[in-house]
Amino acid sequence: MSTVIEQAVQARLVASAPRMETVPATLRYDREDPFAVSMAFPPPATLEGVEVSWAFARELLARGVDAPAGDGDVRVRPYGYDRTVVEFHAPEGVAVVHVRTCELRRFLERSQHLVPAGREHQYLDWDEELAALLEEYS
Repeated sequence: MSTVIEQAVQARLVASAPRMETVPATLRYDREDPFAVSMAFPPPATLEGVEVSWAFARELLARGVDAPAGDGDVRVRPYGYDRTVVEFHAPEGVAVVHVRTCELRRFLERSQHLVPAGREHQYLDWDEELAALLEEYS
């Protein structure tokens, strides 16, 4: 069984101009990093012209599809009956995208089949994590 889930989604980029542009994005969940999800945007969709990927808590995404969640670099909240807003805050500015809530729920459901919520700690390699931490400080 695969330990990684990737799902393509269409995100609507909210710009300062009164139009919305659709950009491709990829949601990713890896059982080896069971608490996190990532959302990646291809080079044409970014200001820098390089792929940009944001990693954040799976729990933040799960909470944010139903109610506003997050107060840091990534914030998630419902928008209307079928969209979810994901905000990415960086020193350069804020990127705001709308994603269909049903796509996010499908992705979250697939990740739950891989690692059920509340059992993430069972999928961590504690020896590897400790070794990496000790190497960082040696």
